[in-house]
Amino acid sequence: MAEAEAMGLRERKKRETAVRIYRTAVALFAERGFDKVSVQEIAEAADVSKMTVFNYFGSKEDLVFQPMEEHFGDAARAVRERRPGESAVEAVRRQFLEMVEARDPSVGLHSEPFGLQVRRVITETPVLMERAFLAAQRGTRDLAAALAEETGDAMLATIAAATLSAARNALIEEHHARLNAGESADAIAAGATERVHRAFELIEGGLKGYAVRA
Repeated sequence: MAEAEAMGLRERKKRETAVRIYRTAVALFAERGFDKVSVQEIAEAADVSKMTVFNYFGSKEDLVFQPMEEHFGDAARAVRERRPGESAVEAVRRQFLEMVEARDPSVGLHSEPFGLQVRRVITETPVLMERAFLAAQRGTRDLAAALAEETGDAMLATIAAATLSAARNALIEEHHARLNAGESADAIAAGATERVHRAFELIEGGLKGYAVRA
């Protein structure tokens, strides 16, 4: 029992350290610009060593992206884990609606100023924008691979994946644009369900019946 408690304490402290480094880095990047802040300065501000920063985050770019990296694969996960009788478009829509309901920051429905700060750092830094683009492309390729594995048609899978990704991205961009315009996350979320249904209904005609799980 004592050993388990000690392990739990160590893990909690590690998480707390990672969060402190992450938030410190983003705050400095937002204040001075990504290119003008060194990892050494981040380490000093977070009260850790430079080596500790790299133990938690493999690169300077990871200080921004690592906590959100997994979300680029959300659509592929939705398809791989979809229910029997559920099509690809139904699965991706359902997952997105669940994330809207949870006010998930990854779909642009966060009320915390920190989320906007992260977004601003990315959009104002070309190297981070490039990484975001490449990560999004990788997510689309993963989705296409999941669909191609089931259907056996790589070409149609690529088209379907690009279409589904475009719908998700358009919704997320809409949320971010409205947040930047000063709307509250609550106000945006109030109409989000309707927007999600309209977005996916636009593409559902073409993908209706495609990749229905047996």
